[in-house]
Amino acid sequence: MKKNIFLFVGISLLTISLLSFSIHKYYISLTEIEYNSENKSIEMIMNLFVDDIESALNKDYNLDLQLNTKKELKDTNQYLTKYLNEHFKILVNQKAYQYNFLGKEYDGDIVNCYLEIENINDVKSIEIENNVLTQHFTEQQNLIKLKIKGERKTLFLTKKNDKGLLNF
Repeated sequence: MKKNIFLFVGISLLTISLLSFSIHKYYISLTEIEYNSENKSIEMIMNLFVDDIESALNKDYNLDLQLNTKKELKDTNQYLTKYLNEHFKILVNQKAYQYNFLGKEYDGDIVNCYLEIENINDVKSIEIENNVLTQHFTEQQNLIKLKIKGERKTLFLTKKNDKGLLNF
């Protein structure tokens, strides 16, 4: 009987220890940026964890968004647009541009935000400032993957280093 109790307690402690390592939370976003020369536009898809962006928006704007549920607020896109405009800025050829928020789409625990800058004739440089979620999550990392004129480049931005410039 005592052996069974010790065995049960030992297995339980081992299981709890292993679970605590596997439940580790990662704070990362991915933004893919591509220049569409045919449409003369810069197309962007920003992937964010639903719970992270919901937490940030709820805190910043005193809301209860309940993203990806039947109770989601009807004006969620307005809050997302406002938040992204404050925390994700882009300069093309040393000129600041306002991007259009085209919409969002949920994919499991990820929300994909679709953004676009129109009327871009050529891309020689892109400067990005991305501090999305870094105010709320100090470990937040924002990965930017760009494809411009067939050339691929990457930026890795954090709370301490939230700006990057790439030349093409």
